[in-house]
Amino acid sequence: MNVILVPGLWLDASSWDDIIPALRAAGHTTRALTLPGVGAPGSDSAQIGIADWVDAVVSEIDKIDGPVVLVGHSGGGNVVWAAAEARAQRVARVIFVDTVPPPDGAQISEFEVVDGVVPFPGWDFFDDDDVADLDAETRARTTTTARSVPGRVPTDPLSLAGTDRYGVPVTVLSGGMDDATFREVITQWGPYAEEFAAIADTEVVRLGTGHWPQFSKPAELTEALLNAIR
Repeated sequence: MNVILVPGLWLDASSWDDIIPALRAAGHTTRALTLPGVGAPGSDSAQIGIADWVDAVVSEIDKIDGPVVLVGHSGGGNVVWAAAEARAQRVARVIFVDTVPPPDGAQISEFEVVDGVVPFPGWDFFDDDDVADLDAETRARTTTTARSVPGRVPTDPLSLAGTDRYGVPVTVLSGGMDDATFREVITQWGPYAEEFAAIADTEVVRLGTGHWPQFSKPAELTEALLNAIR
């Protein structure tokens, strides 16, 4: 299977380095992306928005013969879901890594913009549950590889015109919630609940990790991805 790996905010293609070898050993072809404007100064990335990130994934799909699986971590989930809408007939499955399918108009989140970009805020910025399984060595190592993102991207509303995406099978790899808990909790999330309910084929798998399993538990994440890619 052709697997396109899309990172979340502040991450580039290298964030998948601990995952890719096992995927390739299992016979899959992997393409890890660095999205437009990541690491670029504000003067060069001021015009880049979420639509440009979606277009980058769609362009990658168009380069490939045959079906693809899209994997999106965190904010990358917004990107792959819009790409799935654009190329639903080409996408065999969308896998969300500790995030959920977003509804039309959703934003990733709001962060401080400095000189036209959103710099990595540091691991101490995040909730304890999200970073509890990142040890000091991992935090130090990954901080050096974190990159700024274009200032517009986190708050740009996502455009999801159409309904083709609802026919694409979805796997949610949740850090902390099992299938039953996730389905109960998401009913309280308004438009996100409606979006999830509209998808014809969904499954939820609990990873038992924080928000960055590609760093904290790469073996567990890899196993879950291999189980989901089919």
